Amino acid sequence: MSGEENMPASVTTLPEDGSYAQWVRGALAKARAHDGQTVSLFESSVPEPRELLRTTVLAAVEPTFSRYYVSAFGDGNPLVRDMLAERYAVERDQVLCTTGATGGLSLIYRAFVRPGDHVLVETPGFDLFRHLAEASGAVVDTFQRSGDRFAIDVAEVEARLRPDTRLIVLSDLHNPSGMAISEDRMRALAALAERRGVLLVVDEVYRDYIPEQRRPQAAAALSPAVISLSSLTKIYGLGVLRCGWIVGAMDVMERLRQLNGRIEFGMSTLSHAVAAHVLADSSAFDQHSRDYVAQCRPRFQSWFDGMVAEGLMAGVLPQDGCICFPSLPGVADTRAFSEWLIARSGVIVAPGEYFGAPGHVRIGFCQEGDKLDAGLRGLEEGLRAYVRQPQAVGAN
Repeated sequence: MSGEENMPASVTTLPEDGSYAQWVRGALAKARAHDGQTVSLFESSVPEPRELLRTTVLAAVEPTFSRYYVSAFGDGNPLVRDMLAERYAVERDQVLCTTGATGGLSLIYRAFVRPGDHVLVETPGFDLFRHLAEASGAVVDTFQRSGDRFAIDVAEVEARLRPDTRLIVLSDLHNPSGMAISEDRMRALAALAERRGVLLVVDEVYRDYIPEQRRPQAAAALSPAVISLSSLTKIYGLGVLRCGWIVGAMDVMERLRQLNGRIEFGMSTLSHAVAAHVLADSSAFDQHSRDYVAQCRPRFQSWFDGMVAEGLMAGVLPQDGCICFPSLPGVADTRAFSEWLIARSGVIVAPGEYFGAPGHVRIGFCQEGDKLDAGLRGLEEGLRAYVRQPQAVGAN
């Protein structure tokens, strides 16, 4: 990795407004213009298992379509729902397939939120939680996840509830930090939601990074006031399948099912048939995920510990998963830093501004081959150069 220490005058700063998704598209376009290797350290899953995916697609369609190739119209592929119901120890009617977790969250908002209703979301957090709520006409408020482990104060959450609050929305494992909510605290949140007559929506797309022997039960098992939301995207790197799902109590799911039946036409029969093959025999995909974490985590841990010891970063590496959300002491505007870094070295990290935490960056450390080492080297060299510049210090 090499480049000038100052951003070239010809580089255009990416727009400051808009969503994280819009920023990523612009960042990728800028990175492609960089003369050299691009490393996307903003990725928040293991890499796509292309050879496993290829063989699974072939199994679904060759020499004839497999028994898993059935219509996903309506509630989703019934075989996927059966396998998920067994996994969650619930009835099939407590599972609804969706076009990714994002499609599931959008459906939840549309079913339970009316214009003017109040929705409470975590911060720092994934900006789609807010954007989708606002698109449904909700008034959105936030509660803070704080400290090095981004903990939740249940009393603060309760204090921010209003008579018109319909949903509390959070993630576990947390996006962007990768930190887990303790079982006691999740139980307390579930009890709070039930007591106050609101729904607690828990995005669990990173949950399966917790090893099975330590993995807590899904949040939906704690109370009929809790909805679990997940997909195959983050744990297996299979975003291409757009296979997500919602799990909840019967009355909650019936309301979702009725709305889904009126508006859902786009769920892919083919991709959800492939997803059924993945769920039916996930051992190779589980191994793919475990191997990447096992290979990449020690390398990242060693590098990260050195950066923290030197004062270039601050924070704690989460126990599980493949993302980290450190702060950058001396860098207040991490969006400006991220864009400068792309122009300098082709390395992309996700700026904390899009998660409600300026001064932080989200780093995804499960990378193919030598990309992790190259990306961390470019990030470290860039950060050392950047903090020496007057604008980095003056921004504080």
